[in-house]
Amino acid sequence: MIRACSKKVSFALCENLNPKISKLQVSTMPNPLVAVCQMTSTSDKDKNFEAVSKLVAEAKRRNACIAFLPEACDYLADNKADAVAMAEPLDGNTVQRYKDLALKENIWLSLGGVHEALPGKGKTQNSHIIINNKGELVSTYRKIHLFDMENKETGVRLMESDYVQKGSEIVPPVPSPVGNIGLSICYDMRFPELSICLRNMGAQILTFPSAFTYQTGAAHWEILLRARAIETQCYVVAAAQVGTHNKKRVSWGHAMEIDPWGTVIAQCMEKQGVAVAEIDLEILKKVRKNMPNEQHRRTDLYPEMLPLDH
Repeated sequence: MIRACSKKVSFALCENLNPKISKLQVSTMPNPLVAVCQMTSTSDKDKNFEAVSKLVAEAKRRNACIAFLPEACDYLADNKADAVAMAEPLDGNTVQRYKDLALKENIWLSLGGVHEALPGKGKTQNSHIIINNKGELVSTYRKIHLFDMENKETGVRLMESDYVQKGSEIVPPVPSPVGNIGLSICYDMRFPELSICLRNMGAQILTFPSAFTYQTGAAHWEILLRARAIETQCYVVAAAQVGTHNKKRVSWGHAMEIDPWGTVIAQCMEKQGVAVAEIDLEILKKVRKNMPNEQHRRTDLYPEMLPLDH
């Protein structure tokens, strides 16, 4: 049985998505727990780190062995120029603070999109990093699909490529205490090829840390995430930004965890907070055994999804 978060804390609103469970259970669970976090980043790095620290401490208090933080957990600038100017290298002060936090709390961290400086290029990279409980950076994925959208009818223009350089590599899944984690970021979820590649590379958990816009989130967020879980038969963990960041930007929220059957097993709604759920790889194995999609793929008619350099 997978158990979802049912206990409210001062800065969390988590739904119990299994009506048979009335109390949060952690100590008796045989399988590891993961925490998906929801926050409202601003342009203030120190306040954002303080928020992250509280979320991670709460995740640890609930016995999670890894906490997933959303895209732009380091900061969300008020304009593109500031987004570039505020960026730091991965060996800079901000990432070091996250490393120290992981070591202090003895927990793994998925930081789902920090601004990585690219000196002299006038752009950043949107980089998803994994830090282990020893404070070591063990994997880095740089976002390969950038969110570029221009609607001439409404005058809305959102061009991530104006200030972000796209990545060029699909990173192998990261072995962790909860299973093999496939790394991606936000807009990547609209491209199932990437998720299938990660599944074929051994992923058991797919991550989609995001800062989803309110309008697209209301229409597509849960649908896309559940689809990625169902078609890959992986767990999906999607940390999220929520609420108003500045005068120009509002995020949808609804951070969630989804099992390989496509069921939402834990979710935060419209406030900052933490939701915790169990990762049961035996369930994953059963789903894949009972519905053996991978055995039925017609790779004689279409290509197998793997990175070009795999």
